[in-house]
Amino acid sequence: MKSPGSKTADIVIYGIVGLIALLCIYPFIYVFSASISSADAVIKGDVLLLPKDITFDAYKQVLTEPGIWMAYGNTIFYTVVGTLFSMFVTICGAYPLSKKRLKGRSFFAFFIAFTMWFNAGIIPTYLNLKTLGLLDTRTAIIVGFAVSTFLVFIMRSFFQSVPDSLEESAKVDGANDFQILWKIFLPLSKPALITVGLFYAVSRWNGYFWSMIVLTDESKIPLQVLLKKLIVEMSVKEDMANSLDVASQSSAETVIYATIIVSILPIVAVYPYLQKYFVKGTMIGGIKE
Repeated sequence: MKSPGSKTADIVIYGIVGLIALLCIYPFIYVFSASISSADAVIKGDVLLLPKDITFDAYKQVLTEPGIWMAYGNTIFYTVVGTLFSMFVTICGAYPLSKKRLKGRSFFAFFIAFTMWFNAGIIPTYLNLKTLGLLDTRTAIIVGFAVSTFLVFIMRSFFQSVPDSLEESAKVDGANDFQILWKIFLPLSKPALITVGLFYAVSRWNGYFWSMIVLTDESKIPLQVLLKKLIVEMSVKEDMANSLDVASQSSAETVIYATIIVSILPIVAVYPYLQKYFVKGTMIGGIKE
């Protein structure tokens, strides 16, 4: 039996956690409600939690925007291909770093970790891409920003948690490092692989800044850049509209909310199916050497 003090503490903790959860989820609920509410209801401030005067005009305007489906296709391409390439490079970097027999392991680990705190900066990175002839290419997005140092070390930590006896047994049977990685480490690393892959996929899906800087061809831009363009154009139209044209101003606002929902919906739909692996992989990735 719990003491009265423990029960009180549990109530306080659950209350705080519940409040934090509400604060986190409320913006999503509000944005969705505003996106399907009428223009007048939004501008009058009638939408606080539930939608008012439900209408899907904002979504019709977003989904009929020229280029929206091409941008969606580009985003899917960058997310799928980019994530696979990032996973390949991350695994190739993390696996050797997890082996104590690697000569100079501390040296390589230090310089890889060094990039977590110090990097070249925006202008040198841009000039580097320009010198390599990667401006306005899909390769720049996929290869140029393929690796996260933090995720390399998470993957390395997981590989280090695999018992050495499994590797030794495989070597006795004549397996080489590639076979050990493919047949032993990767099958055992499913939670970590999904965790790291999800991090990469979300980063790729939400990739905006460098896509906006590097890509100039509208047939190559991802969804986030297109949505930014739509929002800027709507904001300009709103500024040009006179203060008496209330419906026009509010209509632009509801469309912006609709674009936000359109951009996050796929990731939100996939995440619940991967959550159990995500939590497990994050915890295991935190095991110390």
